[in-house]
Amino acid sequence: MDYFLELFFGGLTRGSIYALIAVGYTMVYGIIELINFAHGEIYMIGAFTALVVAGVLTALGLPALAILAVALAAAIVWSAAYGFTVEKIAYKPLRTAPRLSPLISAIGMSIFLQNYVMLAQTSDFLPFPKLLPEIGFLKPYRAVIGTSEIFIILATALSCAGLTLFIKFTRMGKAMRATAQNRKMALLVGVNVDRVISLTFIIGSSLAAVGGVLIASHIGQINFMIGFLAGIKAFTAAVLGGIGSIPGAMLGGLVLGWTESFATGYVSSDYEDVFAFLLLVLILIFRPSGILGKAPTQKV
Repeated sequence: MDYFLELFFGGLTRGSIYALIAVGYTMVYGIIELINFAHGEIYMIGAFTALVVAGVLTALGLPALAILAVALAAAIVWSAAYGFTVEKIAYKPLRTAPRLSPLISAIGMSIFLQNYVMLAQTSDFLPFPKLLPEIGFLKPYRAVIGTSEIFIILATALSCAGLTLFIKFTRMGKAMRATAQNRKMALLVGVNVDRVISLTFIIGSSLAAVGGVLIASHIGQINFMIGFLAGIKAFTAAVLGGIGSIPGAMLGGLVLGWTESFATGYVSSDYEDVFAFLLLVLILIFRPSGILGKAPTQKV
């Protein structure tokens, strides 16, 4: 039973990170129908930003919780700035171009950011400090679930709940929903579509930064390639749940995380990625719109 719970919480932790990144993919696609393949690199940049800031603050002798708060805030702001800049430089000029053009631009931006961080930092793995504090009463259960896993699960739940409330009840959230439904009609009724799109990239990048910092602290190391595989898995989660659906992205991330965890535990770790993408293939065969996705409708 303990082994099952260990795999369950391990999959929940992994799926939570996938969900945080997948939300960014699905929000961008829902608004402008673009797959932002550079999104995984924003996640990676958030982790590197936290590493640099944490190193400086540790040298100054600040307490661990202060280092975590400042490093996380810095990663969110810096990643949001990157997301905003990438949208303005690489995607905005191509909104009216054929759909293949922004796709190629997104892949090019992903490769550029990978190599930029590799040259600015290093191609080697770097140790990442344990920023998450230990919770005393969890020590007897450490074999099943650790403190860092609790923090990741709670942070994901709070972030997704906050995003859901923002989109459902705020004025800008309503503007985002209107733009996703019909961009032309949103323009006609006075919605600032450019601002909505920029905010979508900022929110998605911020959530990816949170995931990058938390998982880096949990694992204890990072390098410039961590965003590539995580981005591909998160994209898989977004498609699995239903691309364009925020609840679908969350559910898809959790399903993918549990699939990988139980497959690794009960079958073999060598087939972890095989089971993840096999699940995606099966979903696309039997439910192409994803678990919570809706069949595409013609937009006027």
